[in-house]
Amino acid sequence: MNISGIIVQTTPQYLSELVEILKHTEFCDYHLHDDIGHIIVTVEGKDTGEEIEKLMKIKALEHVISAEMQFSYNEEEIELLQRNLETAKSPEWLNDEMISAEQIEYHGDLKDKKRRN
Repeated sequence: MNISGIIVQTTPQYLSELVEILKHTEFCDYHLHDDIGHIIVTVEGKDTGEEIEKLMKIKALEHVISAEMQFSYNEEEIELLQRNLETAKSPEWLNDEMISAEQIEYHGDLKDKKRRN
């Protein structure tokens, strides 16, 4: 299951009308809005393609100036990353009590790095 957050932009004069439309659609869930025309909704889908279809429906609504995905959550991807973290092992040299923090050089990526003397 995918869930994505979308920011919809309209003008203040059409804000109430568009909020009511979004609250009653079957393809998105309304969450909140501000006074200047920003509206927050979410869409769900079995995959990204289905979410994009729903985004396009939102963009096609009357009075929508723009609608863009701002975040996406993929349940299967998160579960895979969690499993990888649970089975990941620290490099042996990180557990060596004879190494002081000052001896560790960081280069922005610890993957496959070897201890440098």
